[in-house]
Amino acid sequence: MGIFTGMNVAATGMTAQQLRLDTIAENIANANTTRTEDGTPYRRKMVVFRAQGSLSGFDQVLYNKLNTYKPEGVKVTKIARDMSDYKLVYDPDHPDADENGYVEYPNVETVTEMTNMIDASRAYEASVTSFNASKGMATKGLSLMEN
Repeated sequence: MGIFTGMNVAATGMTAQQLRLDTIAENIANANTTRTEDGTPYRRKMVVFRAQGSLSGFDQVLYNKLNTYKPEGVKVTKIARDMSDYKLVYDPDHPDADENGYVEYPNVETVTEMTNMIDASRAYEASVTSFNASKGMATKGLSLMEN
């Protein structure tokens, strides 16, 4: 494990959480968007993470037994759309109302998004703390070599 491994792993965490925060902000901004370019209401987006360099099957067992697996951080595998039902609201005066007077609103719950935003912010802060700790250890190691 190299001197910069901890910093690299923390940096991937910060990058992933930043994308998650951006996606949550997009969800909140479109919480009332009843018509997108394709004519349907906005669908909530979710960021899916995976460990970088994660292994499966035989490779995972072999590396676990040999104890040679090296952490590489986290990466975003995709931004998935939440396919749950839209919210139906009775508003016959709305331009997007159907023949019964109901409007389909996005499946975005602001309280859920705010909770996820707090979680992503805390995860980002944890990665910053980890990065700074790794940086401090590297700096201390270099200063010890000078003496």
